[in-house]
Amino acid sequence: MATTITTTDLALLRLLQLSSVSLPVGGYAFSQGLEYAIDSGWVRKADQVEEWLELQLLHAQAHTDLPLLRLAMQADSEQRWQELNDLSLACRETRELRLTDSAMGEALRRVLKNLGIEVPEALKQEVSFIMLFAFAAWHWQIDADAAALGLGWSWLENQVAAATKLVPLGQTQAQQLLNDLQPLLPQAIEIAKGVDEEFVGVGLPALAIASSLHETQYSRLFRS
Repeated sequence: MATTITTTDLALLRLLQLSSVSLPVGGYAFSQGLEYAIDSGWVRKADQVEEWLELQLLHAQAHTDLPLLRLAMQADSEQRWQELNDLSLACRETRELRLTDSAMGEALRRVLKNLGIEVPEALKQEVSFIMLFAFAAWHWQIDADAAALGLGWSWLENQVAAATKLVPLGQTQAQQLLNDLQPLLPQAIEIAKGVDEEFVGVGLPALAIASSLHETQYSRLFRS
């Protein structure tokens, strides 16, 4: 089933701004387990990067981030924002993944503040990036499906950028990866629509292990 997206020109421009790699939230700096997978030889070539990212798109993104985005855009109270923010942070399987989410969230909060957008009190402490992306999309009256596509694209582009530097890949290979993985974004959005709140969250053991070992590896380097 195809995802139908309707949006105004201004909302589309706001979505492009929110999803841009130039948005200073540091998404390109967080490999989310991919760096360790590459360093350890689990992922060595472009087709293995594609398999790694496809699995995350259709499972982690489709069952966690995208359903949380949809629920957050429907939030109607401070308490609801707080509940969903807590759920989003609790879904991060490792300390590194949680810090990635909250660091990007804090960066986006600063961006929105500088743009004159006041966020709810519930989103001013440790805040999930997904929640503030949802709030910004709601504030700018961006269609929910369009917001989901923007969030998914932003994640995918940042992950491919990380792989391009870490594997490394050539720019042509990177563009081929984006071309091949793009059709999975509408599929992930449709999957997300069928995920009820009580079923939000998914476990990807290889991703959790890679993230855990990565944070352990770097904490040892800093102590030495």
